[in-house]
Amino acid sequence: MEPKTVVQEKFFIVIRGKSRKGFCRGCIGRVEGETQRGELMGLLYSSGTNVGSPKRGGVVRAEDTYPLTRHQAQLLLFVSSASKRLDLLCNPQLFLAVCELSQDDLVVVKHRRGHLPGMVKNLMLIGRKENKDDLHMLGFEVEFVDSDHTLSSKKPAPLSLFSAADIIQVVPSYSVPLGLHWKDGQYGGLNRKAVTRMNSMPNIGSHAQRVRDTQTEQKVIQRQSTSTSHVTLDVGSMVEVVSNSGIIVYGVVRWLGVPTGKTGEWAGIELDYEVNGCSDGKYANQRYFTCKENTALFVPVTKCSPDSRFVFSSTGRETPKPTEAPAVPSLEDSGEDAPPVPEPEALSLLVGRMKGIQGHFNSCYLDATLFSLFSSSVTLDNIWQKPADKEQTITCTLRKIVNCLRRQGFVPAESVMSFRKELGCNTFQTEEKDPEEFITVLFQKVLCIEPLLKLRSRQETCQGAYTFQIFLEKEQVGQMPTVQQLLDTSCLSGDLKFEEVPSCLMVQMPRFGNKYKMFSHIIPSTELDITDLLCNSPRECFVCGHLAEYECLQCLPDRKLQPGRIKQYCTTCNLQVHTHPSRHGHSPKALEVPANVAPDAPVPRHMMQLFAVLCIQTSHYVSFVKYGPNPQSWLFFDSMADRCGDDGSGYNIPEVQHCPELGDFLAQPDEELTRVNPCKAPELVRRLLCDSYMFLYHNPGAPLSKPNHQEP
Repeated sequence: MEPKTVVQEKFFIVIRGKSRKGFCRGCIGRVEGETQRGELMGLLYSSGTNVGSPKRGGVVRAEDTYPLTRHQAQLLLFVSSASKRLDLLCNPQLFLAVCELSQDDLVVVKHRRGHLPGMVKNLMLIGRKENKDDLHMLGFEVEFVDSDHTLSSKKPAPLSLFSAADIIQVVPSYSVPLGLHWKDGQYGGLNRKAVTRMNSMPNIGSHAQRVRDTQTEQKVIQRQSTSTSHVTLDVGSMVEVVSNSGIIVYGVVRWLGVPTGKTGEWAGIELDYEVNGCSDGKYANQRYFTCKENTALFVPVTKCSPDSRFVFSSTGRETPKPTEAPAVPSLEDSGEDAPPVPEPEALSLLVGRMKGIQGHFNSCYLDATLFSLFSSSVTLDNIWQKPADKEQTITCTLRKIVNCLRRQGFVPAESVMSFRKELGCNTFQTEEKDPEEFITVLFQKVLCIEPLLKLRSRQETCQGAYTFQIFLEKEQVGQMPTVQQLLDTSCLSGDLKFEEVPSCLMVQMPRFGNKYKMFSHIIPSTELDITDLLCNSPRECFVCGHLAEYECLQCLPDRKLQPGRIKQYCTTCNLQVHTHPSRHGHSPKALEVPANVAPDAPVPRHMMQLFAVLCIQTSHYVSFVKYGPNPQSWLFFDSMADRCGDDGSGYNIPEVQHCPELGDFLAQPDEELTRVNPCKAPELVRRLLCDSYMFLYHNPGAPLSKPNHQEP
């Protein structure tokens, strides 16, 4: 093959396709030539110890690459993670703004203690150029902004060094005084072998930058001046507020009204991240809403503007539809499966607006279920262990959705719509379905997983199921039952037992969509004890603790014997308990006692842990998900939390909220929870109690069943 000479220096990043002759997704190269078939021949820059030095050349398809300028390539080369390079590239507005940063521009940077505002001071050349093919990396020296809105001046130490991927926000250099105080933080310096400070920032379109800043400032001022007269803010509206240091904060309006001692309408805003001086929803010692500490900001409505990230100009340009192609070519999924999101990274990756799975056209049942199953739980992670039909189209589509969610924290509506279409059922694509229907199709047809539950009724043949539906009479339990009480009562009244400990137990509440629910409130059980619901398993006497030989359904609601708990007895205690006049009519049932079990041997408990809750309100499904072992590690997800544009040409805005108050609430003893007035509980806690539809539990020690098509 005779290569065609390329005169102009060109760089690229590989965005799709499998590795070929040294090139893989996320790697950066320099074009050396083009083949007659249109393939690129180039040098590959290393991402290891010799960053900036090219390795041997290779060939890659031009359609699998995205062109870069030298400056862009140098910035991306300093980003050590290939996935982070691609994530930044998928945010074209941010990437362009980072590439055009000038000295003294304000930015928000990410580090291990959160998000910090700062000012760009220098562009740094990193690495040594030992031959003509070497390429310097580029990073930014950033000087942090103190909590009193001034730049740090007491530390003569070298400034902190950040890569392009560390910058999460670029702020225009104008300000509106609002008196916000930013949370302090520190960032350790990076230990680089060779770092050279350039005398000034590069003159990359500096005139255009000034023009753009002027135009942006005029647009924002115009938007702020018209926000109160032409834009009506409601609870749930997404807004932005600018501090006097020029940093823009984004949030959601949680309350509107006139605070005590103030005049005019104010807004209570829950911010995206923490800001010193903010509260948890209180203002002047009075609570107006509840959120995480240091995220509640109260300002006059006149200081709020619609979130400019989702506001389009009035030039008549149509709002993009959710299935339109993004500005940057879509990235194909690599062969590597993304692991579950670890607890320390969950908040920075998943929390915020345009996070999670974007809903579209009655897809909330599917969005909430997928987010609950795959966002951060390790329970279902081993479903990707190569089944025989792993390469079928629908399985690959699901893998891409899961990997995109775990790597980027966001899945566009287009991906989910494709998945719904591939399910092969028109009603799944055009109508709202119930989560249990989707779960059955997902596990049975897509993942080819055997039934998660093996249930035995009255010693009949074992039956398989993917979810467990609660059936009971309302009078059998109290007005505000726990999930444990509902499960125990339903199993005993239906004479049902689990053949074995399930790896995943999804318990559907006694309600049917939004039309009927048996209980107005249900208390979540963070743990389910299924020891007494296992078939032919040793059980403990309710009274003395010895090996149980009888169980009694009629004793279940007995107020003198801890109502709601399963009652099983040894022979002696069974006789004594049922000598009471009120229990003469009971009919205890003999249990099958396992052989070779000593009467006084301790009985191991089998516990299931709660990891997600699906809720429904007015035909709309949302979910609560536990993203780590910490009791406060809870997220709330809504795939259609807000909307941009009208019904015909707009799109839904998904949102993920951190809700540690849910963990605080659930940590209380059951006795305390039963006395809670849901109407006075925080909003998300109230939704959990009132709207719960399905509780998802897992057994940390049990893997999922083998796929149906996999050889044992």
